Amino acid sequence: MTSLSLQFFTMGMMLLSGIGMGVIFDGYRVVSNELRFPRWTLPVLDMVYWLAAALLVFRVLYASNYGEVRAYVFIGLLFGVLSYYWLLSRPVIRIVKWVIEAVRALIRFTVRTFELLIVKPIILLYRLVRVLIGFGTALTIFLLKIVLQLVRPFWLLLRFLLGPLIRPLWRWLGPKLASLKFKERWDKLQSGVIKLWKRLF
Repeated sequence: MTSLSLQFFTMGMMLLSGIGMGVIFDGYRVVSNELRFPRWTLPVLDMVYWLAAALLVFRVLYASNYGEVRAYVFIGLLFGVLSYYWLLSRPVIRIVKWVIEAVRALIRFTVRTFELLIVKPIILLYRLVRVLIGFGTALTIFLLKIVLQLVRPFWLLLRFLLGPLIRPLWRWLGPKLASLKFKERWDKLQSGVIKLWKRLF
């Protein structure tokens, strides 16, 4: 025979269990509505909720009076559920919605901060590097043209002076150089460099 104090203690624990079931159910309902779970998952989640609630109540009951089921157990559980929906349901729903909005705001803030501090600086750095490389390339080509224009008279003079020596040597080396296909290889290398340049920049 259980004592009266144990009965009241068990009833109080069942009352708290009923309140806890209400809190969890409202939280689950608000989260499923806010996150828009697929409809086919709702029966499964309902079953999971009721199984979890039954296990929780049984665990609390076992800790209170070693699992003895009496009428006051159901009275305490029912009174806890009704008290929750009468007094606490609306505040709990508002709190859960506020928590969801706070989490969403935190996620948005984190994503925005990541974009501002990481993504955009990388994009700006990439664009700056492209501009510098393009400017450096244009400047190099411009300077090379100037150098070639300055060197051209000396080259023409040197070619004129060395022409009698170069022509026989070229007639001898020409067929051998042609067999090595330097021009085809150079054109292929040049084409590959241009394609790589266009792909990167």
